[in-house]
Amino acid sequence: MHEHQVINPATEELVATVPAATPQDVDAAVRRAAGAQRRWAALAPGDRARHLRRFADAVDTHLEELAQLEVREAGHPIGNARWEAGNARDLLEYAAGGAERLTGAQIPVAGGLDVTFHEPLGVVAVIAPWNFPMPIAAWGLAPALAAGNAVLLKPAETTPLTALRLAELALEAGLPEGLFQVLPGAGPVAGNALVEHPGVAKVVFTGSTAVGKQIMAKCAAGVKRVTLELGGKSPNIVFADADVERAAAAAPGSFLDNTGQDCCARSRILVQRSVYDRFMELLEPAVKSFAVGDPADPATQMGPLISAAQRERVRSYVGETAPAAIRGEAPQGKGFWYPATVLEGRPEDRTAAEEIFGPVAVVIPFEDEAEAVRIANATDYGLSGSIWTRDVSRALRVSRAVAAGNLSVNSHSSVRYATPFGGFKGSGLGRELGPDALAAFTETKNVFIAVDSGPAEG
Repeated sequence: MHEHQVINPATEELVATVPAATPQDVDAAVRRAAGAQRRWAALAPGDRARHLRRFADAVDTHLEELAQLEVREAGHPIGNARWEAGNARDLLEYAAGGAERLTGAQIPVAGGLDVTFHEPLGVVAVIAPWNFPMPIAAWGLAPALAAGNAVLLKPAETTPLTALRLAELALEAGLPEGLFQVLPGAGPVAGNALVEHPGVAKVVFTGSTAVGKQIMAKCAAGVKRVTLELGGKSPNIVFADADVERAAAAAPGSFLDNTGQDCCARSRILVQRSVYDRFMELLEPAVKSFAVGDPADPATQMGPLISAAQRERVRSYVGETAPAAIRGEAPQGKGFWYPATVLEGRPEDRTAAEEIFGPVAVVIPFEDEAEAVRIANATDYGLSGSIWTRDVSRALRVSRAVAAGNLSVNSHSSVRYATPFGGFKGSGLGRELGPDALAAFTETKNVFIAVDSGPAEG
């Protein structure tokens, strides 16, 4: 039997050993899920909603347990981990409300009545990443279940524990056996088996653009539905008319949260030249005061990277002794630590063009609004970004001009469960979250019913 070891990124200690699913396990799980899905879809929408609300209550009851699991398997600061568990709960609550509101349409036509229905797809595979294991799993599983589907969740090899616990809580809350199953395992084995299985109707994948392209190509063979949330190299644009002090104070959190392991990280900081020096003066103490340390400590703002391999990836872009405009501190000894690092660069630099997925940002000056937009869009990605300005017209102009799916003005907030999330260009395909989330897990069926003209009036 194949197994995966779960390692605490802060201590390098073994947390757990988890069996790894084989293609045979995947096939059996798909068959179980198909039967459970038919029974689940036959329930009244209100009954599905009640099940999901009970599931949300179970997550809420065990929120601290789930958060502590996240600290140990992912190295997330406990404050972040509590938010993540709470977000999974909120997604279930929000999706439950949608189960009874998944309405079709009545379309005026000649000769009869035309109506549409949202039919569930069947079995949905959710392939979740290691950077936000609980929330991103819930982004897929909650609306998919609410819309009448079954869900097979494959967590990342390094972070399976919260997913397995969520599946246990689902059963404890009364969800039918087989409806929501977790299949830990390697991407090329369990993940690939899910993508290629003819019984899986849709794949929801969050991860790298390179792997996303491979999954999309494999889904094409079976005309399988797919949603992809991929990489990012998001800009943080600071104009001279902004509240520069506030923008500088907020910048560290935009690329150091989750140790920079965030597709929405504002890892390119574009600053108008006339306030560039002032911004850098303010940024340095803000970066150096960002608390790095024990993830179990509520005061900690940044923990370790997920693994030794990820630390080596970050080092391949900028070594810890390479020249930097600003460099923070990181613990010594055990753990996959890497210091907060700010570089000064140009748009064409490798560090400004490629997703590093670590606590590294590149600051680039610009002259005017047109150049800011040009630099912001000079990337293969288009997931998120921020615009700092006091000029409302400029905020709207730049928001419309920047090619990204999620933008914030005078803020770095990217994700709310009630608003749509997804990327342009190489950052993905489709949208998650928001009021239309359930519809993404359905097929629209159109039905025309002929109506006789009736007896002639005489």
